[in-house]
Amino acid sequence: MAETVRVLIEEDEVAKRIEELGKKISKDYAGKQVHLICVLKGGVFFMCELAKRISIPVSMDFMSVSSYGDGTSSSGVVKIAKDLDETLEGKDVLVVEDIIDSGRTLYYLLDILAKRHPSSMRLCTLLDKPERRVRDVKVDYVGFEIPDEFVVGYGLDYAQKYRNLPYIGVVEGVE
Repeated sequence: MAETVRVLIEEDEVAKRIEELGKKISKDYAGKQVHLICVLKGGVFFMCELAKRISIPVSMDFMSVSSYGDGTSSSGVVKIAKDLDETLEGKDVLVVEDIIDSGRTLYYLLDILAKRHPSSMRLCTLLDKPERRVRDVKVDYVGFEIPDEFVVGYGLDYAQKYRNLPYIGVVEGVE
């Protein structure tokens, strides 16, 4: 059976929720500058849209990480493939992710970033799968809580496909 994509969250719902998150973040960081850290590749679509909706000064940096396991599952132990270009010391940092499921990788990543002495650090994700959580990760801003399904679109991919979809979809027909 060929794979298909079923719409889970419509494009206009995603845009509306990102607008709401931008307003909340702007309020919470009022009078400050927030330093956004995007976890590549999936987070870039969400972070760019979010940044446009934050009404206070923002700066951005990007990081690419990988986690190793037995080849089919993540151990959550982070290997930094592309590190940040700027220091975090004294900055109000907001880590921006596309999706959080087990929390393993983010748990280790947040620990690594905290050792770089930011003034504050919070976490924002477009999608959250709390029922899959195995590591306790405090998520400060959540776009949508979703069921345990394989999702694509808005930066999320299946075999490097579907990142460009303007909505969140569920891949069906995948073994």
